[in-house]
Amino acid sequence: MKRIAIIGDGGWGTALGLTLLRAGHRVRIWSPFPAYAERLRTARENVDFLPGVPLPAELEFTGDRALAAAEAEVVVLAVPTRYFRGVVESFASFIPRDAQAVSVAKGLDPVTRERMTEVAATALSRPCVAALSGPSFASEVAAGAPTAVTIAARDRELAQSLQAVFNTRRFRAYTSDDVVGVELGGSLKNVVAVGVGVSDGLGLGHNARAALITRGLAEITRLGVALGAHPATFAGLSGMGDLVLTCTSRLSRNYTVGERIGRGEAVADILGSMKQVAEGVSNAGTVRELARATGVPVPVTDEVHAILNEGKDPQAAVEALLTRDPRPERDG
Repeated sequence: MKRIAIIGDGGWGTALGLTLLRAGHRVRIWSPFPAYAERLRTARENVDFLPGVPLPAELEFTGDRALAAAEAEVVVLAVPTRYFRGVVESFASFIPRDAQAVSVAKGLDPVTRERMTEVAATALSRPCVAALSGPSFASEVAAGAPTAVTIAARDRELAQSLQAVFNTRRFRAYTSDDVVGVELGGSLKNVVAVGVGVSDGLGLGHNARAALITRGLAEITRLGVALGAHPATFAGLSGMGDLVLTCTSRLSRNYTVGERIGRGEAVADILGSMKQVAEGVSNAGTVRELARATGVPVPVTDEVHAILNEGKDPQAAVEALLTRDPRPERDG
């Protein structure tokens, strides 16, 4: 049994808390809002972020940073990317020095364009922070549906240790030493999913969806390799696996945002109606800037960014992709 602190009370953090509890660990989840932590303790349901899932009495909640991190052997960082740096920095003095840290956030820092393990390593002053990513909807993980993910760390022993912590008969964890690839796969696919949702919302059909997913994967792989990732990683769970899942289900917030845009809803209205974060929306501009700095063409990301942040008509964005100059498939 491990003592585990989960930093973040969203659907993903709560679902992982349930998974780790089932694995026999002691789990305490931190909420940034003490009143909501109290509500979680008493109602035994995460109404805002994981409704309909009963939370057992053994799953602990607190709004107190010191209590959340006290004696933690494993710290799971489950904070949306826009808040990630500030929250993790606020825990720096509370997390035990020998605690293992793993980020489960899928995105990039909006200012520095760093991956979340890089942000966490600096904020917590430790040489190695692991990343967990892969095709995993929180609601299905919470329900105990079979799921497979990848845990990546430069330190093989850290990856294997966390694999043993998370692994259950219903939650299978693989290991990788390609932290760059695993994190980028989980981050970049969200932007592509918005684009696929737009296409479906416009009614462009299954052929267009398949083309966008495939070309999106090529785009993700090009950028990832340019940033130091291994190309094979993008054919795995945190690459193709997560991309396909996120692009083909309304359980995906990113896909749903795109679909609603394609059907004519305004971006501001869509985001205003959502309690949870769609990382692809907040990360589209960041990914575009990262690609430009690296010199890698990312046409799908460019058009998604234009729709979300420049008011471009979705149909015009699709036409822009379809009318690009012909080229060999491997050239982008």
